[in-house]
Amino acid sequence: MDTAFLSTPTPSHAASGRPLVRVRGVSKQFANGTLAVRDVDLSLGAGEFVSLLGPSGCGKSTLLRMIAGLGAPSSGTIDWPSTSHDASGRPERDLGFVFQDPTLMPWASALANVMLPLTLKGVPRGEAEGRAAQFLALVGLKGFERSYPRELSGGMRMRVSIARGLVLKPKILLMDEPFAALDEITRHRLNDDLLELWWKERFTAVFVTHSVFESVYLSKRIVVMAARPGRVMADLAVDAPYPRDELFRTSPEYAHLCRVVSGKLKEAIGS
Repeated sequence: MDTAFLSTPTPSHAASGRPLVRVRGVSKQFANGTLAVRDVDLSLGAGEFVSLLGPSGCGKSTLLRMIAGLGAPSSGTIDWPSTSHDASGRPERDLGFVFQDPTLMPWASALANVMLPLTLKGVPRGEAEGRAAQFLALVGLKGFERSYPRELSGGMRMRVSIARGLVLKPKILLMDEPFAALDEITRHRLNDDLLELWWKERFTAVFVTHSVFESVYLSKRIVVMAARPGRVMADLAVDAPYPRDELFRTSPEYAHLCRVVSGKLKEAIGS
């Protein structure tokens, strides 16, 4: 395996070509006066896997929700330079979102849960069923199409949530600590499967985590955020080759990367 090392990405490395999303000077202050995010600049390029790493309460999820359009910045702008706009001039965000909790409809089968975005888009039922079944197979759930959430393990429910996030084939998949509540073995397995999906589908992934080990294993870039108010303290390129597997996870290179990122995170927390 090639030697892995961390570096600060150049602008072209951080988002080659025209970025899909450009965050410029974004701050978010809530009605109670809490300043959650301050002066964040970030560009997301096509095909990147970017982790937002930081302690709990540092604004990672707030930033992710603003990118998704689930909240507005108090100041600054979030631009989608490469996307189309609706009649009101608002960008049509081409994205999927995976929450911390799978947020599945308990009365609906796995297939029906994955079909939901397609149904809302008006896709004909036969086509929607076929595509939903395809994405369930991609996340390793072929044969579980008719199972209900109560019949699935926590890891399987999260797989359904990921399939639902990807079924519209978005350019960007936003993930808000999707594996945080899972046991370590399941988490490792889902990390591997997520990387395989990302490699096949070539979407841009933005992954919120407070795990140094997870961020290093998954990412091309790690954006380290300081504690409240959340702000970018480091933007690191992880120059380790893909595909990554158990050999990488147990390698000296991986251990070195984790030590370096841990040091950056410690600096961010103490800033």
